[in-house]
Amino acid sequence: MSDRSDFYRFVGTKGYIVSRPLVEAVNCAVALQRPLLIKGEPGTGKTLLAHHVAEGLGLPMESWHIKSTSKAAEGLYVYDTLQRLNDARFGEGDVQDIRGYIKLGPLGRVFAAEQRHVLLIDEVDKADLEFPNDILRELDEMRFTIMETGDEVVARERPVVIITSNNEKELPDAFLRRCVFHFIDFPEPPLMRQIVDVHHPNLDSTLLDQALIKFYWLRGQNELRKKPSTSELIDWIATLLRSGISQEQLEAHIPFLGSLLKNEQDTAALQGHEQQGGTVPKSWSDLGPRYNQ
Repeated sequence: MSDRSDFYRFVGTKGYIVSRPLVEAVNCAVALQRPLLIKGEPGTGKTLLAHHVAEGLGLPMESWHIKSTSKAAEGLYVYDTLQRLNDARFGEGDVQDIRGYIKLGPLGRVFAAEQRHVLLIDEVDKADLEFPNDILRELDEMRFTIMETGDEVVARERPVVIITSNNEKELPDAFLRRCVFHFIDFPEPPLMRQIVDVHHPNLDSTLLDQALIKFYWLRGQNELRKKPSTSELIDWIATLLRSGISQEQLEAHIPFLGSLLKNEQDTAALQGHEQQGGTVPKSWSDLGPRYNQ
């Protein structure tokens, strides 16, 4: 029987705090050699996860950031016909050597690499509905053929593939079956304290307490169209520290809203709350039983 340490190869890094379920999902994907599909609301660290998995496993990384116009074939390679035409017109380059005009994409570079890589396929749901199915065969077989030359690119080692989605559209069942899945829940206060400590070590505990109380209260307001995320909390605390604001001042109001709320409707909603005599919480008990510390 193999040692548990053989399975738990990734346990997080100093710069990325992970929950136990996320640690298990990453190591499950590594052990099964299947893509890890990560979902979760914006700002929960989906994209950063791949960078820290690469750091934790000591592997190089490639990123493929998906857009609405992305095509699966572009991840494998691109044949630069325009450059070849220009070279033929102006007498530059060896236009007879078609391989000189084949540029490998992120997936192709990972397959062709000597060393195992982490491959991030970021925001897969931005592409059209057929995109996930179009990359299934290559992800399964870890090989593809360059049609213009007949060359076959075969992965020496199966990469660690991490795929993120913001749930903008449903992904095909066939694609989902081939993935290990994990949804990153929004951090509860104890885990959030650990995350903040990574970015702002030795932060005064009373100031942090007030910042978290205000932050979770804002996230609980149904009127907000975009709830503040973890990354926005980190930026907001940095602003509080640089401004020299005191814990007492933070108790009374929520300053620097532009670091937390990112549209005029949400800002107006909070201003309307204050104009109607509403107050902001000063203690965890003001947030209700869920946040009793």
